[in-house]
Amino acid sequence: MPPVSVTGLSRTRCWLRDHPLAADVLLAAATFATVLIGAVVNRHGTLPAPGPNFLLLGALACACLAARRTAPRTVLCATSVLTLVEVVTGRDDPPRTQIAMAVVVALYTVASRTERPATWRIAALTLALLAGIVVLSGTPPWYSQENLGLIAWTGLAAAAGDAVRSRRAYIAAVEERAVRAELTREEEARRRVAEERLRIARELHDVVAHHIALVNVQAGVASHVMDNRPDQAKEALAHVREASRSALAELRATVGLLRQYGDPEAPTEPAPGLAALDQLVDGFARAGLYVAVSTASDTAVDPGTGADRAAAVIGKLPAAVDLTAYRVLQEALTNVHKHAGPGARAEITLERVADGLHLTVLDDGGDPPPEPGPPPGPPGRPAGGHGLLGMRERACALGGICEAGPRAGTPGFRVSVTLPLAARAGDGSRLG
Repeated sequence: MPPVSVTGLSRTRCWLRDHPLAADVLLAAATFATVLIGAVVNRHGTLPAPGPNFLLLGALACACLAARRTAPRTVLCATSVLTLVEVVTGRDDPPRTQIAMAVVVALYTVASRTERPATWRIAALTLALLAGIVVLSGTPPWYSQENLGLIAWTGLAAAAGDAVRSRRAYIAAVEERAVRAELTREEEARRRVAEERLRIARELHDVVAHHIALVNVQAGVASHVMDNRPDQAKEALAHVREASRSALAELRATVGLLRQYGDPEAPTEPAPGLAALDQLVDGFARAGLYVAVSTASDTAVDPGTGADRAAAVIGKLPAAVDLTAYRVLQEALTNVHKHAGPGARAEITLERVADGLHLTVLDDGGDPPPEPGPPPGPPGRPAGGHGLLGMRERACALGGICEAGPRAGTPGFRVSVTLPLAARAGDGSRLG
């Protein structure tokens, strides 16, 4: 617990800060008392009592200090003029330069509220006027203690006021930087939260769109052949069970990202990449979509072994690029499976260039409709969906390019993605 004296001092300081006019009036009274004491006492003993001229001018000069906050330069001019008048007209008094203490206080106030170049110009002018008049009309000789003390106190007031102004400016700058840093931290936290929500939403969309599409197709097949071909219906239901199990596993891994750090139940398996491309292709093949995988130098090959060889040719990729490539291929094949006609065939081409990875997914649009009618909408374009948008966002997050559109001269669709291998700093954390 702080001492009572400290508590009382803090309370007094707060009261003076809240009542600046009262504080200035008290300062003016204290300055006038100092002027009177200095006019009576010196190093040789006591002097005669000051005359009415000194008392009147000293009281006026100190009274001006009550307005030092509202008009500091005017107060400085008034106190300087009153001091000069007392020194010049008080030769028979004799002159007492102690009235200049009001000038010292006024000059300190001006220096503490004015920029440094203007402060030193005002201080130099004030010091020159006071020193000149005091040397000519003050207590002889010109180098007397009173005259030199007046000059020293005037210069000290200017230096102290400038130091106080510099400290106030420094503290204000530090506080402003602290406020700006706090705002920046809050904005950065909000931005990271928004990016994390977008990343999780993208992952959930990729998982749900892929696996639910397979489940929907296989469930439709099972319903269609349930009565006539129960064996085929059982096979379709087995595919439904396997696809739903995979969807649940990926959803559990994605939702696990929301757990707190250190949760022992958090997933530890790595994110999918091109190393799992054969499993992705095999899943679509079981759903009835033929997928051929090749590298830029290969010809199209059968599913399974082609995906293995293509992934081996591509080699090790940065984690963010590997995950993005897998998710883009997953979404592109899902769109082909959902929107292309029956019997559609897809072809994946992987090409690793000097500074990037190029992916291409082509489909032939499927078999034409058996009956004449209006042509179907462009394949691979989900109405109101987010698949193409998600692919573009993933590619742009790494500084890549995603282009998608109908193939010229065919009813098929083409997706082309280029991903730089040198991902921007921090992208891996957003896509991981």
